[in-house]
Amino acid sequence: MLKDIRSPADIKALSENELSALAGEIREKIISTVSENGGHLASNLGSVELTLALHRVFDCPREKIIFDVGHQCYAHKLITGRFEQFETLRKYGGISGFTNRDESEYDAVTAGHSGSSVSAALGVASAEALKGSDAFTVAVVGDGSFTNGMIYEALNNCSAKKLRLVIVLNDNGMSISENVGALPKYLSRIRTSEGYFSFKVKTKRFFMKIPGIGRHLVSISRKMKNGIRRLLYRDNLFESLGLEYLGPVDGNDIEKLTSVLREAKHRAECTVVHIRTKKGLGYSFAEDDPGRFHSASPFERESGKGAGAGMSFTRAVSETLCTVAENDRRVVAVSAAMTEGVGFDGFADLYPDRYFDVGIAEEHAVAFCGGLSAAGLRPVLALYSTFAQRVYDQLFHDIVLQRVPMTLLLSHAGLVPGDGITHQGLFDVPLFSSIPNLRIFSPDSYSELALLMADCIASPNVDIIRYPKGKEAVYDRSAFTRNGDVFSFVPEKAEAVIVTYGRVTAEAYEAAKLSSHKVGVVRVSRLLPLPIDEILSALGGVPFVYILEEGMRRGGFCERLTAHFTERGYCPKVVIHAVNGEFVPHGDNASLAHRFGFEADEIAARLDRALEG
Repeated sequence: MLKDIRSPADIKALSENELSALAGEIREKIISTVSENGGHLASNLGSVELTLALHRVFDCPREKIIFDVGHQCYAHKLITGRFEQFETLRKYGGISGFTNRDESEYDAVTAGHSGSSVSAALGVASAEALKGSDAFTVAVVGDGSFTNGMIYEALNNCSAKKLRLVIVLNDNGMSISENVGALPKYLSRIRTSEGYFSFKVKTKRFFMKIPGIGRHLVSISRKMKNGIRRLLYRDNLFESLGLEYLGPVDGNDIEKLTSVLREAKHRAECTVVHIRTKKGLGYSFAEDDPGRFHSASPFERESGKGAGAGMSFTRAVSETLCTVAENDRRVVAVSAAMTEGVGFDGFADLYPDRYFDVGIAEEHAVAFCGGLSAAGLRPVLALYSTFAQRVYDQLFHDIVLQRVPMTLLLSHAGLVPGDGITHQGLFDVPLFSSIPNLRIFSPDSYSELALLMADCIASPNVDIIRYPKGKEAVYDRSAFTRNGDVFSFVPEKAEAVIVTYGRVTAEAYEAAKLSSHKVGVVRVSRLLPLPIDEILSALGGVPFVYILEEGMRRGGFCERLTAHFTERGYCPKVVIHAVNGEFVPHGDNASLAHRFGFEADEIAARLDRALEG
């Protein structure tokens, strides 16, 4: 049945039994594809029935459905004309693992970060109202996103407007790591009324069957119910904010979902629909361990087992942090709903009183670290590079200006496979390099990462340590001579030197050997402030410098280094090789490296052409 679904219009006429069968086929397709390609499995399996109900009730793309983050959009893709392309999910040149405006008219926003959906949906709904349209706008928000403060800024602006806006709170009790804070406890209290909602729906159906007066009886019963509830119960959070509230309802029951969404549409004003779903539904391994199958690498479907993780930068962070914390009780660790993703699960097990997961609240996490540090502790915060883009103001105001120490670990720096345009870690160096009194490091090995972490945690500075996803690159590091934060391999009478940092050093070293000219390599581990004296000493006045950066050119390491050359009166011929003014799509590491020429043979070829040109 699924292969014949070309658009949401094809599901509107299906029976309940046919929809249930379709849901099963969708789950089968998602499991088989993600087991091969990797991707967000548990959240997508839990939202299949929700997706079918939404497209059954609303008229997409005329009516916009905005998925917060986009972790739950696979079923949406499958029924909006992308079934035949679904096997290319997350592959280079294939379809994205998130909603993407450039991919389909059915994707209302390009998503990837949490907390923005209600703001975007409110904007769309307001625009539709101004145009005189009767179209509804729907925001689908996981309960984990409700730990993000932006959600509440948006909800605060929803109440005064009679807008055709529906906010679906998809409550599965998790974000990525287990939900933390007061909101999950509050939602658990609301959930106890699920039986009441089912009773209300059944009562409405009973009255509607009475000829002639059924609709009138429904109206009377609703007014009586609301009056009695106001006498006996307090409004919940959403009603206190002036919003309509429906639920909670079983989010894996298509019939109940369809009924509650139609009621929300009938009300024609801003309504929160609270649903309960089971993360990982339909695949037992994901049901039992939804955290591991949130963002899964390829795995063996029959056993749920993936390839052995082995050593990685994330594991090196975990081992080093635990070792440092054993000898210094001031060390505390903070993450933003990514305990396992950033390697803090081991620390959390050993030192639960010294570990803080603040939920999907990156801005709060940094300001919180400022308070911890001001009180004498040594906070270590880990974020993905892309999510750290949210914290510029807090890092500037609540950490650096306060002159308190903190170590910020930026995982997934540089090119990031799979997740694509919203998750590339290419912007942190230009972004944070403008902040005074801040140090940025980029180790290229596990051992160097461990040494830097120990030094930074003990120092009185504000330090950022950035590192890529996955494993360290392999090359002959013994060929390099160290001078402070600069490592150099420069033969006598070198015609050119490649200056770089991080894991791409391995490709630079191989390119130097492949080149038909005498080429050296200089690796810089401290990007801010630049160790310019050590760099110039390593270059030794070479007449040609090839600056290689796995990051954005504009405002990055390469442009700052070139400016330093000018200031020092050093005028070699300079060629810059970096990502230049474009967003990077999804794909595997090899495909992305090839796209931007970050392979040894291509670097050598470009270098030789420049030397001979």
